Amino acid sequence: MSEIAEAMRSAEPIVTLTAEAAAKVREFQAGADAETVLRVSVIPGGCSGFEYGLDMDTAVREDDFTFESEGVPVVIDPFSAQYLAGLSIGYHSSFQGTGFTFENPNATGSCGCGTSFAV
Repeated sequence: MSEIAEAMRSAEPIVTLTAEAAAKVREFQAGADAETVLRVSVIPGGCSGFEYGLDMDTAVREDDFTFESEGVPVVIDPFSAQYLAGLSIGYHSSFQGTGFTFENPNATGSCGCGTSFAV
């Protein structure tokens, strides 16, 4: 069993991925040189106060919340988890743009770009 698989523990998902978002993450995982997990985080900044962070990571930290959504291993640090509970991550592709989308029930406001939010 891999190091990442051993570090993953069963937990209720803090965030969920749509089928489209999960498929896109799996594309990124397939192109990686090592086994990866999706790290979802909150980064201070952006025009509304916080920004969403999505990264492919090869490590799971001891204090990370770990779970799967749509078959994708996901990790979230404790600071970010308090702002992300219930978040739904989607993926949208159109003539006007392509990218991940975020529906956060904890957000009290967001900006036009859709990647920053306030709580």
